[in-house]
Amino acid sequence: MRNARGRMTAELRSAREPSQEQLQRFEKFLARTYQKKVPLHWEKDETIGSGFRLQAGSDVYDWTLDGRVRQFRDYLRQIQPGQDSLLPLMRQAVENWELAVVPEEIGEVLTVDGEIATVSGLDHAQYGEILVFASGVKGMVQDLRRGELSCILFGDGEEITAGSLVRRTLKTAGMPVGEEFLGRVVDALGVPVDGRGRIHSEDHRPIETPAPGILDRQPVNTPMETGLLAIDSMFPIGRGQRELIIGDRQTGKTAVAVDAILNQKGKDVVCIYVAIGQKTSSVAQLVENLRRRGAMEYTTVVCAPAGASAALQYIAPYAGCALGEYFMHLGRDVLIVYDDLSKHAIAYRALSLLLERSPGREAYPGDVFYLHSRLLERSAHLSDELGGGSMTALPIVETQAGDVSAYIPTNIISITDGQIFLESDLFFSGQRPAVNVGLSVSRVGGDAQTKAMKSAAGTLRLELAQYREMEVFTQFSSDLDDATKRQLTYGQGLMRLLRQPQYAPFSQHQQVIILTAALNHVMQDIPLEEMDRFRSDLLDYLGENAPDLCRRIDMTGMLSDEDREEILALAKKALEEFRGRQGA
Repeated sequence: MRNARGRMTAELRSAREPSQEQLQRFEKFLARTYQKKVPLHWEKDETIGSGFRLQAGSDVYDWTLDGRVRQFRDYLRQIQPGQDSLLPLMRQAVENWELAVVPEEIGEVLTVDGEIATVSGLDHAQYGEILVFASGVKGMVQDLRRGELSCILFGDGEEITAGSLVRRTLKTAGMPVGEEFLGRVVDALGVPVDGRGRIHSEDHRPIETPAPGILDRQPVNTPMETGLLAIDSMFPIGRGQRELIIGDRQTGKTAVAVDAILNQKGKDVVCIYVAIGQKTSSVAQLVENLRRRGAMEYTTVVCAPAGASAALQYIAPYAGCALGEYFMHLGRDVLIVYDDLSKHAIAYRALSLLLERSPGREAYPGDVFYLHSRLLERSAHLSDELGGGSMTALPIVETQAGDVSAYIPTNIISITDGQIFLESDLFFSGQRPAVNVGLSVSRVGGDAQTKAMKSAAGTLRLELAQYREMEVFTQFSSDLDDATKRQLTYGQGLMRLLRQPQYAPFSQHQQVIILTAALNHVMQDIPLEEMDRFRSDLLDYLGENAPDLCRRIDMTGMLSDEDREEILALAKKALEEFRGRQGA
């Protein structure tokens, strides 16, 4: 506290008036601590049960009963339990504990506006620090000004009023982490919301950490297979890559991410799904689908639904990323899905406008690019010296009427290592996943493919590009020669083969078999309506008659010329049997 002339003053609060002797001791303490005489006056405060609270400048010395209990509780939290019984440990803690004579910075709430609280008196608080209000609600410092600061609230702000006390914690926002989080659904603060009891955390990581540097990374060269033929064959994703899934509403973006999670079963990959601004019922249905198919065993769902505050939606992806980094630094591979970053940007925009920050392009704050870049840059394939773990990110972004040139989509496209564009017209025509081959790209490319997949995929993109060009050209012509008709039929067959039902990812050997047979025109004359049935029969036939070949492709990732010839020979036999059954 300071008077009108700017000189430091001190205020002593208690329920009963102190004696003259007590006042003298307080004055001596102030003179000894601040090396000068500090004017002291007493103020009656009946909310203090016993003890004193002394405030000098922005420093608060809390000798009340509540303050001593809080200090003792903090002291107990610092004690690490050992192998011995807990009782001797507690007895030793009680004997060794002394009331700390250290200043505690306590501020006062000036205003509360929805999810934002403005506080004064916390001159040394830092950006991102957690504050605790008298009602128990926590907040995070988000805006620093001279003499005051603003923080976003993680709970109900209705109990916070002007004049309420707020205390620093000296800690930044963090996320509890540990093995027990697998199979659970938690909120953005790490609190379980699935009704299955408390989670024992093994560590606590800050939600904001610097991304690994260049020397801490290694090249992205190991496949992160999604099990989707259209993606793994043409737009491969590597471990440590950031591949954007982009498209209009209801075009199967989440379905692609869920199939990628399902395909990691048995591959020792930790999966994290971050739901931002989604309907609670949609998240519950997704969790049930994962549980029914055995994927929740290796998956954590971080949920900040549409009904959650903008502050929780804002920190949710960072909390999920912190959990992923925990496993990555243990040397494990992680797949994290952010669904979706469009709603994340909207939540951040709402907070920024409440914080009275000037809007920029399309009414977003100027730092919205940094918002997502500092999140996605944390995905990496760590060097062997750091354990060799990886974190692969699949951010999802929603477009409006296919406009990929809008502000948020272009921002995230420039941050990521490629994008999978899902097109509405393809989706509604039955092509699912509705991957637009022309606009989709993976900047890692063949480095994230096995040699078997690279060899089998071969000229697939070129064949599809030729088909699309010819399809557009022939729209204006009714008289087509036989070669053109055959080329169109072949292209339509390839597109039909890329259709894949949800929750049915293909293994590597299945994808290699399909591509090898298709690109060698084995399926050329099969009617489109029979293509799915023949594909299923083909995979069953080779699984029964060439199990060693299938196992070898999965284990080695190689496809020799002999293997290719064996696949083609068996595919032709499968075709003969299929035609025989059709004829019968």
